[in-house]
Amino acid sequence: MAFDIDMIKKVYDQVAERVNGARELTGTPLTLAEKILYSHLWDGNATSVFTRGKDYVDFAPDRIACQDATAQMALLQFMQAGKDKVAVPTTVHCDHLIQAKVGAEKDLKSAMSSSSEVFDFLESVSNKYGIGFWKPGAGIIHQVVLENYAFPGGMMIGTDSHTVNAGGLGMVAIGVGGADAVDVMAGMPWELKFPKLIGVKLTGKLSGWTAPKDVILKVAEILTVKGGTGAIVEYFGPGATAMSCTGKGTICNMGAEIGATTSTFGYDESMERYLRATDRADVADAANAVKEHLTGDDEVYANPEQYFDQVIEINLSELGPLLNGPFTPDLSTTVGSAMTEKAKANDWPLKVEWGLIGSCTNSSYEDLSRASSIAQQAIDKGLKMKSELGINPGSEQVRYTAERDGLLQIFEKLDAKIFTNACGPCIGQWARYSDPKNAPKNSIVHSFNRNFAKRADGNPNTHAFVASPELTAAIAISGRLDFNPLKDALINEDGQEVMFDEPTGWELPPKGFEVEDAGYLAPLADGSGVDIKVAPDSERLELLTPFEPWDGKNITGAKLLIKAFGKCTTDHISMAGPWLRYRGHLDNISNNCLIGAVNAYNKKTNFVKNQLNSEYGGVPDTQREYKAAGIPTIVVGDHNYGEGSSREHAAMEPRHLGVRAVIVKSFARIHETNLKKQGMLGLTFANEDDYDLIQEDDTFNFLDLDQFAPEKQLTLEIVHADGSKHEIKLNHTYNAPQIEWFKEGSALNLIKKQNA
Repeated sequence: MAFDIDMIKKVYDQVAERVNGARELTGTPLTLAEKILYSHLWDGNATSVFTRGKDYVDFAPDRIACQDATAQMALLQFMQAGKDKVAVPTTVHCDHLIQAKVGAEKDLKSAMSSSSEVFDFLESVSNKYGIGFWKPGAGIIHQVVLENYAFPGGMMIGTDSHTVNAGGLGMVAIGVGGADAVDVMAGMPWELKFPKLIGVKLTGKLSGWTAPKDVILKVAEILTVKGGTGAIVEYFGPGATAMSCTGKGTICNMGAEIGATTSTFGYDESMERYLRATDRADVADAANAVKEHLTGDDEVYANPEQYFDQVIEINLSELGPLLNGPFTPDLSTTVGSAMTEKAKANDWPLKVEWGLIGSCTNSSYEDLSRASSIAQQAIDKGLKMKSELGINPGSEQVRYTAERDGLLQIFEKLDAKIFTNACGPCIGQWARYSDPKNAPKNSIVHSFNRNFAKRADGNPNTHAFVASPELTAAIAISGRLDFNPLKDALINEDGQEVMFDEPTGWELPPKGFEVEDAGYLAPLADGSGVDIKVAPDSERLELLTPFEPWDGKNITGAKLLIKAFGKCTTDHISMAGPWLRYRGHLDNISNNCLIGAVNAYNKKTNFVKNQLNSEYGGVPDTQREYKAAGIPTIVVGDHNYGEGSSREHAAMEPRHLGVRAVIVKSFARIHETNLKKQGMLGLTFANEDDYDLIQEDDTFNFLDLDQFAPEKQLTLEIVHADGSKHEIKLNHTYNAPQIEWFKEGSALNLIKKQNA
């Protein structure tokens, strides 16, 4: 039986009334995204029509999911909110703090020792506030959510950008920062700008070497890493309904890499099959009773151009396997000769050192079965692995079932490493090198979602390429980046030329799922007696001190901390990898603040000019000197600033260190919201060319911040070192409540004030 079945039935009990009311109000047929949004309004039934991309709307999500790295800061904030229990079903999943090195058993044991303080803290906070707790080794948050909590037509938020994975089961599931989650945990509305809608019509059918992964790799090529910003992507058409539920999850998961608010599919038979296979027949039965409201209206899908802001059509029968990368998930290359040409032109290493299968994107039973079919062929045809191979199962249920059915043993016969049911290399938790910064140039192929520089192993010279699990397995066996399994032969141990047959697999395990201990711990019914302790000398955890409210005056005399050049993701602003150990200690983790951002003036990282002494030093050290001297600072950035992970540390660290404003050409959605929540100014150049005016020795004065108001530009005076000045205009998207967050010093400060 499903978790929280009464909550799910309540959602379904009211969906018909709310969807029909919204359809009558708008006067048009509705997309699935609109049905879910309008049926989850904080105020209940819709009373007005919202303008896409403009109106801020209050929603009531059904549930929350947090992974251990972001949960620490989210729960530290919730502890200040003055509540006895979370207001909606919430879970914590321990998947980020387990480093992949030797193999599952030893790596998990090592993590349990090195991060016991954090795991104990998360378990105790979960017990105290009524939060479900998934132990280390239980699985990767998004696969566990898909198997246990996701349900068609629901709305959830999660403190990880890949929360969107649950769209594979027909949800609107959105990645947020911890402060957003705290609002909902505290029983308050969650605010989101009403998204635009992108429709993706899938025709034809996947076959052969083409996988669901290739669909999102193609969409990423079309839309780029920022083309989905502010929009929900809704997939439909015969190609969509013919696809497995976990395949849909893969597509939705990697939608985070195009900046989409989320992605989703309408409820269909594949979702029903998955629900029943994962012991949720009660959810399937309830969904079947209201299934007309759990997908877009027929008229919408028949004439999508009339109802979506943008429509893309992909014929799956014509789609071939793709490789995306390196260093960005939207650079797409067809396998084979096209890769040969591109790699040689760009000096990408053609030799592949590692293939990695798993992560939250592609770690389902279906993914492992298709990849194992390629591995089995290698054994049967006498092929030896030319690369290393690593496997991260998505959950203990998937791992146990795959082991029972012999899938993992196939990989082990090829000397693959079976890592823990955790994120591992996907988020930089990979002990590949003792000295990553000075590691050699190389190529790897993986089925993960992100491939930014240094993302997997900390090595800036690692060229990471994203592919389907089955293609990853084939390329790892061949050892060549430009290997095309559709056309190319390999030489086996007997000197014979052999070719791979097409991959095969199972949508669901033929003998059903099975697990002995899934790794779930239910919270105490009454957690009032739980005592949460944080040692005052802890390196890992630190109770929060509220940020100071705004003094109501214009910010003047501000200095430039850094002008970031080019791509500046949340990985650049607050790195993961070894820094994950400090995610619960704001001051300690602030020592990684912007150390990955490229300084526009010298093209170096973590090397900026200190205007107090004209010397160059690390970004956090320089900023701490400004803070000690009482001097405000600003950060300047390029397009899509803050893309990638939802980690709010990328907003909290500069705020903690004294940065007052971040001024960029454009923001990624989650990061802009995180800045607002933490009482920061997140602003954009009204004229993007004004980015070029910013000089290294500038001083900045806000001339009209004391008149901060919705839809009113702000004026910034730039004073250059030679005394010359420029006045520029800055845009913002703050509404009246968000301006109150700024005035109070943070959204959390306002919550505490309201709950006092």
